[in-house]
Amino acid sequence: MKILVTGGAGFIGSNFVRLVAAERPEFRVVVLDKLTYAGRVQNLENLSCEFVEGDICDPQAVSRAMEGCEMVFNFAAESHVDRSLMGDPDLAGAFVQTDVYGVYVLCEEAKKRGVERFIQVSTDEVYGDVESGYSVESDPLAPRSPYAASKAGGELIARSYFVSHGLPVITTRGSNTFGPYQFPEKLIPLMVTNAIDDKPLPLYGDGMQRRDWIFALDHALGILLAGERGKPGEAYNVGGGNERYNKEIVAQILQLLGKPQSLIKHVEDRAGHDRRYALNFEKIKGLGYAPRHSFEDALRETVAWFQERQDWWRAIRDGADYQDFYRRQYAQRLQNA
Repeated sequence: MKILVTGGAGFIGSNFVRLVAAERPEFRVVVLDKLTYAGRVQNLENLSCEFVEGDICDPQAVSRAMEGCEMVFNFAAESHVDRSLMGDPDLAGAFVQTDVYGVYVLCEEAKKRGVERFIQVSTDEVYGDVESGYSVESDPLAPRSPYAASKAGGELIARSYFVSHGLPVITTRGSNTFGPYQFPEKLIPLMVTNAIDDKPLPLYGDGMQRRDWIFALDHALGILLAGERGKPGEAYNVGGGNERYNKEIVAQILQLLGKPQSLIKHVEDRAGHDRRYALNFEKIKGLGYAPRHSFEDALRETVAWFQERQDWWRAIRDGADYQDFYRRQYAQRLQNA
């Protein structure tokens, strides 16, 4: 089996490649990645795979990478909500370009090649804010950020290829994911790396935003099983069953690191910040899926990884691009806190 993993040098994509190497060693893996700020070849360290540097919006790069592949797993995406909200037209446009047009380019090539499965990796954020209960796959899509809207758009493009052309598309919608190799702009790695250096931890609003959290390798397992056993034309929620408030997670991180709670600084919330996401993932359990890691063990493992791999994240955090993002996103908020 030869598979294409787009965005495989990113966070969830590289954890997926790592899981496949352990669970399906007979698979031949091709990684296609543009190596944007969040994609790094180092994320594939010690893994045997063919690497193609390229953009999913480039038909020639996609054609070259997809040659001979029987399954396509599309992880490639602009994925940080904050960046989609920063008011920079170049940043906002990148979400639409990659998350929507890029899916179209992939679907076109997959249709031509007659791939056996096309797995579109999406997010629980397409459901929008969930005040009570749990999102099921038949719920309407109601995204509330440009990022979530672009992911919903990509889903709809892929689904249209299933309906119109018979492309065997399977969609997964994962909950908030964390673990090793996560770019330090997201909540958990941001708080861990700041705490290690005794820097303030900028927590949005009252910190009572509630999410279902899933360890990266568990998320990867759900995507793999959906790809292998799922029914084309269907969507599958991939949850962790770990609802936590943001402030609760930050407090646990400080406790694990032996740092004072006084490092927490409540800052101005981001625009349209959804209060809660929660997934019903009974459907994918029918494919044999169950998370393997408890939240507490996974968080402990993640914090330990960032402590040990400071070579990995300091190279990112000390770079000019990250420093510019951090300044634009948090400097004024922290000053006003």
